[in-house]
Amino acid sequence: MSQPSASTSPVTSETHSASATKTPAELKQIAAQVRRDIVRMVHGVSSGHPGGSLGCADLLVALYFRVMKHDPAFAMNGEGEDLFFLSNGHISPVWYSVLARSGYFPVSELGTFRKLNSRVQGHPATEEGLPGIRIASGSLGQGLSVAIGAAQAKKLNGDDRQVYVLMGDGELEEGQVWEAAMYAPHHKVDNLIALVDRNGQQIDGPTDAIMNLGNLRAKFEAFGWKVLETDGNDLEKLVPTLEEARQLSGQGLPIMILMDTQMGYGVDYMMGSHKWHGTAPNDEQLELALQQLLVDQQSDY
Repeated sequence: MSQPSASTSPVTSETHSASATKTPAELKQIAAQVRRDIVRMVHGVSSGHPGGSLGCADLLVALYFRVMKHDPAFAMNGEGEDLFFLSNGHISPVWYSVLARSGYFPVSELGTFRKLNSRVQGHPATEEGLPGIRIASGSLGQGLSVAIGAAQAKKLNGDDRQVYVLMGDGELEEGQVWEAAMYAPHHKVDNLIALVDRNGQQIDGPTDAIMNLGNLRAKFEAFGWKVLETDGNDLEKLVPTLEEARQLSGQGLPIMILMDTQMGYGVDYMMGSHKWHGTAPNDEQLELALQQLLVDQQSDY
């Protein structure tokens, strides 16, 4: 176990906005803590979706601790703030951890994940009023449509902030995604930044085997999107791509970021395998994962 570093702040909850100045090294420490949260959450109830959650930890940490302007005090309308929607809602553990650690609700509440009467359910929901959650999600294919509506509302209200939405690559097999993909360029929804977690895996196997998605860049460009590509598990590449996307906003085109990740990133026995899409680690596997996810000053719930 590593010892606390005198130069590194503990990974605890705090308020962040677009003015945050977290370095890649600091973001990596937060992402490691988030990954510890993920494996502990799904282990605690022997259910959940660790694979995609681990793969997207770097993205959500970059958004909430570096890129987005947001307020953990939380107002549902999000006026004057950047908004984030999680379309592939089954990877809720990563979002819950990032929300808690950026100050939306107590970190201790992560320990209630998927339990009866918890606000921290298997898929994000609005019924219990969990701060940070604006829509129920998990029925795949709907998030892009919702994000477009939110982005258009911001434009109508004279609100110059961005709307972000994350989708899984397997989710792109849903037809509603492509209707929305046509709609956004046609209506010049240029305050929208969509991301696809391109990990090549879904619950039944590799996406290429289940339903080959073909050339996603060519597809979205043909629909009229501005397309960027990046490594979603390398913060030194991911953060500049997110900043470039923000700079390209407002130029008449929606932005799509195709983000290559590895399912289960950070835990070697999970990485790259669809078998960890929705499987929880046992006691021995949890300890092995935690050994691989060391943080200078751990702040486990």
